[in-house]
Amino acid sequence: MAGGGRGDALRALLRAANAILQQRRYHAALAVLKGFRNGAIYGAKIRAPHALVMTFLFKSGSLREKLKSIAQATYTHSRNLAYFVFTYKGLMALQSRLQGKKIPFHSFFAACIGGWLVFGENNPINSQIIMYLLSRILFGLSRLAVEKGYIPQPKQDPFPLVAALIWGTVLWLFEYHRQTLQPSLQSSMTYLYDDSNEWHDISDFLIYNKRTDSK
Repeated sequence: MAGGGRGDALRALLRAANAILQQRRYHAALAVLKGFRNGAIYGAKIRAPHALVMTFLFKSGSLREKLKSIAQATYTHSRNLAYFVFTYKGLMALQSRLQGKKIPFHSFFAACIGGWLVFGENNPINSQIIMYLLSRILFGLSRLAVEKGYIPQPKQDPFPLVAALIWGTVLWLFEYHRQTLQPSLQSSMTYLYDDSNEWHDISDFLIYNKRTDSK
């Protein structure tokens, strides 16, 4: 009987929650909360696999230290993205309410404030996120410039030239000014281009990257 009472109370609570979720007057506030939820989950989904691979490929230390590093990176990325989405959507809702409509500047302003508050600290995770966005912004602005007629439509696909220039530039920087590159990129390129120049026997030529014994 007591179990049935708890079940009835839970069902009543769920019905009340669903009723609130259906009301338009709460939509803006609820969208901000769901944005926080989605930011946290998405940040964890994309950071955890990346941190797992990069940590076990390139970082030394005990298993405990590696797992702690993965958990910390995942938490930081998840938290920051959740805070940013919450701030952005909250400011968007506030501006729209104050002005009575949504205009393009609202998006830019809200994101600037969120970027300053949440991603303004110069640390490895924020740096990776900003560089990820920067590359996509450059592609997006280039396409927008063509769509708006500021740049003539290329007669041929410019992607091969872009790929050549990008790879030429990054390898030049790696070979002669590698301190200007992000540490994780330096680690990846060191593995690919420097470590492949060294070996002692078949073990560290085919099986291992570097020999760990002192032969």
